[in-house]
Amino acid sequence: MMSFKVLALLLVAVFWHPSSVESVVRHYKFRVVKKNTTRLCNTKPIITVNGKYPGPTLYAREDDTVIVRVVNHVQDNVTIHWHGVRQFRTGWSDGPAYITQCPIPTGQSYIYNFTLTGQRGTLLWHAHINWQRATVHGAIVILPKRGVPYPFPKPDKEEIIIFGEWWNSDVEAVINQAMKLGQPPNVSDAHTINGLPGPVSNCTSKGYTLHVETGKIYLLRIVNAAVNEELFFRIAGHKLTIVEVDATYTKPFQTDTIFIGPGQTTNALLAADQSIGKYLIAISPFMDTIVATDNQTATGILRYKGIVPFSTTSLTAMPPRNATPVTNSFMDSLRSLNSKTYPANVPLNIDHSLLFTIGVGVNPCATCINGSRLVADINNVSFVMPTTALLQAHYYDISGVFTDDFPGNPPIPFNYTGSPPQNMQTKNGTKVYRLAYNSTVQIVLQGNSFIAPESHPTHLHGFNFFVVGKGVGNYDPKNDPKNFNLVDPVERNTISVPTGGWTAIRFSADNPGVWFMHCHLEVHTTWGLKMAFLVENGKGPNESILPPPSDLPKC
Repeated sequence: MMSFKVLALLLVAVFWHPSSVESVVRHYKFRVVKKNTTRLCNTKPIITVNGKYPGPTLYAREDDTVIVRVVNHVQDNVTIHWHGVRQFRTGWSDGPAYITQCPIPTGQSYIYNFTLTGQRGTLLWHAHINWQRATVHGAIVILPKRGVPYPFPKPDKEEIIIFGEWWNSDVEAVINQAMKLGQPPNVSDAHTINGLPGPVSNCTSKGYTLHVETGKIYLLRIVNAAVNEELFFRIAGHKLTIVEVDATYTKPFQTDTIFIGPGQTTNALLAADQSIGKYLIAISPFMDTIVATDNQTATGILRYKGIVPFSTTSLTAMPPRNATPVTNSFMDSLRSLNSKTYPANVPLNIDHSLLFTIGVGVNPCATCINGSRLVADINNVSFVMPTTALLQAHYYDISGVFTDDFPGNPPIPFNYTGSPPQNMQTKNGTKVYRLAYNSTVQIVLQGNSFIAPESHPTHLHGFNFFVVGKGVGNYDPKNDPKNFNLVDPVERNTISVPTGGWTAIRFSADNPGVWFMHCHLEVHTTWGLKMAFLVENGKGPNESILPPPSDLPKC
């Protein structure tokens, strides 16, 4: 089996200029094309990048500049988001449609140009318009600078493992029908591991195979690119050592179960230290409320070198669908490395203390079933997507596109996790919250009990944040901060807000531009659980957003 050293040398040969010793420029071309693809014994055309599902992995090193030319060869509009990339001053390359750019029309192209400043680890890229990310997604691998070791034992090999969801129907038809009816969309037909569901009851589908060799250490770069579901991940008979989440190093800890939400990444060390044989790899959904999920367990096989033919597979039991204690145990174990080299610079003095209630609501709809539609909101505002990109409107001072009066607290306080009020109607608006450059922000994301309280994996573009606290029930501003971890809280870009509970995050607004924040369950984003921060320029050009590129798509 190829060693990690050989693999690294091959990657250098393929992706890097041989004379490069410092940060360099990496060039990629993404061709967005339709491809007939078969899963679950069902064939349909799907949108892909370069004809691959999942799409190609983007490799780079810390502080490299990445240039990706995206060419749209399909009839749908397209954008690509580089999930978790900080995009310092390069908001034009962040990717969410109508937030930082207008989408790329059919037959046209756009160049994304960004630098991976101070970042290393695993992230992901995905489409950021409609529900395209169901099939348009892939991994980002940012290796440390040359000569800089990992702060954990060097693996012999690295493997990328991407989780996803598969619909036999066209995904856009699924959500369009749901929006027409005002009802939740149909759940997916299968989960996938590297694009493969494994065998299911009515189809002998192919599954993913991880080949290992006794005594070797493997770094698993795990990406959850699922559309609507948080997932559990297990490998029968093996423990995993967590060393990184969302491209930030953590204090290592061992677990037999990884909990990972859409948009999150986790790096784990796997020791091939069991008897030679086959071991089940499995993912299954988490949902601790009445909301429907795709309950298919996707499976693969970990296969040792030297296995004898017809060996039986060692199995594993997945956690129950509502295994909240398993999710809490995993999340509570995450701590920033907080070393001299990789410190946790948690903001201690806060300029903006915000309370955002998040959840679903019900608005009137004359053409929908029952005369109403399900919506989602932050602080009772269901976000309405503009037809001009917010960043463009901000940069060129175009009026009438958005207002900067997004409420920093619930307009009408209530018992957020108690009995819901009779009126669950929301207000519609395209509102942003304005922040001065380098101001410090604390957001308490407070789940509510409307319709069905559930976990909300929430993603903030343009920043990492520190998760300083979480709890069940209503946040208590007097007593809960006494238990905040301000020393080594985990640093992430996407965090699950617990069902009927709250999560507190902190960050410094050190990146000028317009930055999207939304639930990474695509159904909730579609329903309006989203908003944006407008971070003003600081002093001088180094604290100001760069001018827009000449090929910026037009709306």
